[in-house]
Amino acid sequence: NKVSVEYTGSFDDGTVFDTSQGREPIQFVAGEGHVIKGFDVAVVGMKKGEVKKITITPREGYGDRDEKLKQQVPRSVFPQEMKLEKGMGFSFKTPQGQVIHATITDASQEAVAVDMNHPLAGKNLVFELKVVDVN
Repeated sequence: NKVSVEYTGSFDDGTVFDTSQGREPIQFVAGEGHVIKGFDVAVVGMKKGEVKKITITPREGYGDRDEKLKQQVPRSVFPQEMKLEKGMGFSFKTPQGQVIHATITDASQEAVAVDMNHPLAGKNLVFELKVVDVN
């Protein structure tokens, strides 16, 4: 079934990292892997109007952090005019065409430290879900 879900995602400490509040609900076909596994599993079988609070572990979310995905790359691989700042995100394509998202964790004249882990990797994610429609 195609579901429409309103949600608020937070960390264990209550800090909200994402919400559909003020936006359209997220729509997807439940059980087909269009969202992270824990979110997908949670909505299967929910009825219109049903509310649920769930905690998704890294295993069913964005995975554990992988230290091998943190690397130093030469500053020269970035366009010279690009202003590189700590915390800045960017994307690039691998030779195989896969899009990789990364975050700059440090930058100097010679090298840039990048982290290619998903920003939510390694974290428990708490979601408050409300199914607003089921088709």
